[in-house]
Amino acid sequence: MKKILLLLFTFLFFNSNLFAQIKLPHVISSNMVVQRNAPVKIWGNAHKRENITISFNGQILKTKANKKGKWQVILKKMKAGGPFKMTINGKKNTIILENILIGDVWVCSGQSNMEMSVARSNNANAEIATANYNNIRLFTVPRKISDHLLADTEKSTWLACSSENIAQFSAVAYFFARRLQKDIHVPIGLVHASWGGTGVETWTSREGLNNQEGFTGELENLKNYNLEAYAAKRKAELLAITGVLPDEDLGMVDGVPVWANPTHNFSTWKTMELPNHWENEGLIDLNGVLWFQTEFELDQDEMKYPITLHLARIDDSDDTYVNGVRVGGMIEKYDEPRIYPVKEGIAKVGKNTLVVRVEDILYGGGFKSNGKDFFIKTHKREIPLSGLWKYKIGKGIIEARGGGNPNAMPTLLFNGMISPILPMAMKGVIWYQGEHNVGRAYQYRKLFPNMISDWRRQFNQGNFPFLFVQLANFQKAEGEPEESDWAELREAQSMTLNNSPKTGMAVIIDIGDAGDIHPKNKQDVGKRLAITALKKVYGKNYVTSPSFEAMQIDGSVVRVKFKEIGKGLVVKNNYGYVNGFALAGTDKKFYWAKATIENENTVVISCDAVKKPVAVRYAWANNPDDVNLYNSENLPVDPFRTDDWKGITFGKKVKY
Repeated sequence: MKKILLLLFTFLFFNSNLFAQIKLPHVISSNMVVQRNAPVKIWGNAHKRENITISFNGQILKTKANKKGKWQVILKKMKAGGPFKMTINGKKNTIILENILIGDVWVCSGQSNMEMSVARSNNANAEIATANYNNIRLFTVPRKISDHLLADTEKSTWLACSSENIAQFSAVAYFFARRLQKDIHVPIGLVHASWGGTGVETWTSREGLNNQEGFTGELENLKNYNLEAYAAKRKAELLAITGVLPDEDLGMVDGVPVWANPTHNFSTWKTMELPNHWENEGLIDLNGVLWFQTEFELDQDEMKYPITLHLARIDDSDDTYVNGVRVGGMIEKYDEPRIYPVKEGIAKVGKNTLVVRVEDILYGGGFKSNGKDFFIKTHKREIPLSGLWKYKIGKGIIEARGGGNPNAMPTLLFNGMISPILPMAMKGVIWYQGEHNVGRAYQYRKLFPNMISDWRRQFNQGNFPFLFVQLANFQKAEGEPEESDWAELREAQSMTLNNSPKTGMAVIIDIGDAGDIHPKNKQDVGKRLAITALKKVYGKNYVTSPSFEAMQIDGSVVRVKFKEIGKGLVVKNNYGYVNGFALAGTDKKFYWAKATIENENTVVISCDAVKKPVAVRYAWANNPDDVNLYNSENLPVDPFRTDDWKGITFGKKVKY
C-alpha cells in the first residue's frame, strides 16, 4: 500500500510540474514579427496563479496566471526595428525567443488562390532561388476545422523568408510583402490562413452570422455537430484499410529511392486501378506519399529510337523512375501533364520497371486522366498504362479536416483558424476568395462586408485595412454579351468598397486563365495588392485601377466618366478602339458597342443596334478576354454595369 501511495505521489508531483510549465501559442515564437506602433499582446498558459515576467526591447512586464492558468500582458507601442530577444520567466521554466522583428503584420486569408504556393506560380524555380528576405517572416496557420472556438493553432512556427522555406508558402502573400517592402522598408510579417474551395460563411464567426438570413437552422445544428466524433470515425475507417501510417517516407533511405529499384520485392504491394485519385479507391482523407509500380516491355526495334512517358497530370508532386533511374518529376504542378523523355541506355529490351512516387499535400492525390493521355510512346506504337498498378504507402498523413468539410457548416474555419490568432496585433488583412460563392453573388453582397465587420469586431483593433482581390477572368470567352455569375460576384466585391470603410481592391480581370481557375501569374496579383496598400494604408502617391464615376446619355451616344485614371486612360492595342463595352435599350438586350477614348477620363460609346441606350456594361462576362482599357499606370478598369436589373444569381442561397 505504501508503495502504491508513493507511486501516486510521484506521478502527481511530476505531472504538477509539467502543468506548471509556461506554454505559448504557436503564433508566438522565435523569428516572429510583432506589430509596430500598436499595443502588442503576449499571452499563454501556465500553472494557476503562477507569477510570470516578460522582458522585451527594454520593457519588463509582470503578471500572474488566473485560476485557469491563462495569462496575458500588453507591450507598449514600439517603433520598427530588431532583431530582439524576448524572455519569459516563470517558476518552473524560462522561454527565450530569438530573432524577433518589429514591423507590420498582415493576415493573408481566403481560398485556393491565396493558398496557391510560390512553387506553383510563374517562374517558380527562379522565384524560389532568389527569395532570401530576412525582413519578411512567414507563419502558416495549419488547416483546421472546429465546431467550437480554438485557443491555439495546430503546430507551426515563424520562419525567416528564404529559398529553403518559401516554396510552399502563399505566392500572393509573398509577392505582396516583397513589393510592399520596397517602399516602406520595415519588417513584414505574413500570417497565412487559407483553405481552398471554401465559402465566406465558414470564415465568419457564429456571432457574425446570427443576423444573416438563411443561416439560423445551420447555426442551431452546429450546437449538436460533434466534429471530433465524426473525424474519429473517418480516421478509424481509413486506418482499417491502411494500417499504421508511417511518419517518414519508407521508400527513401538517406535520400536513396530504394522502392524505385527494379530488384525490390513488389509482390507484397497492393493493387490500384490507374489513372485515378486514390480517394476513389477508399483512401479518403489520406495525404502523404504513395509509390506506384508497373512493368512494360520493349522489343529490339523500339530500342533504336527514343521513348517518352505520358503520365497525364499528377496531384500534386512526383518523381518518376525507369529501371531505378529518375527520368522526371515536378513539384506541386497538379495541373501540368507529365511528359518525360527516357534517355538512351535507361530502358532495355524486354521487361522494364516503371515506378512513380506521388506526394499529395491537399485534397485528391494521384493521377488525373481519362486514360487517353496515359501511355508510353515509342516510334511505332503507344503502350497503354491504364490498368492495375501496384502501390504502397511510403508516408501517410490523415488530412487535418479529418473527413470533415469546411463548408459543411458555417463558422468552422473561423473557429479553427482565425480564433487562435485573434489576440495578435496586426496591420491589416489581404483576402482572395469568392470563387466558391459565385453562384450566390447577390447573397455575397451582404455576406462579404458582414465578414469584414465581424473580423473587425473579433480582432478588436478598430477598422483595420481590409484589402482583397477581385476575381480574375475565367472560362471560355463568349461571342455575344451574356449574363454572368462571375461578373455578378465581381460586382458584389466592388460594392463592398462603398459598404465597408478602409477597404481596397486589386483588379485582375486581365491576368486570369480561361482554362485554369488558379492562374499562375501571382506576381502581378501581389503587386497590385501592394500598390493598393501603399496608397490606401501607407499614404503613398500611387494610383489604383480606374472605376466607373458617371454616365451621360446624349441621344444614341453614351459618355462614361472614370476616376482613378492617373495621367489618363489608355488603350492597350494599336488601333485605338476600346473592347468590352455593351449597350442596351429598354428591352434589356445588350449588344457590343463601339467605344473610343474621348479625353483623359471619358469613353464615348455607341451602337447601331441600340438607338436609345439606357444602360452600359463593361467587361461583363465570366471571361472578358479582350479587355484593353487601362490607366497610364497599366492597371485595368474595374468591370461594371450601370443597370440594376436582376441578375442570374438573384435569390440564390446557400444549401448545406
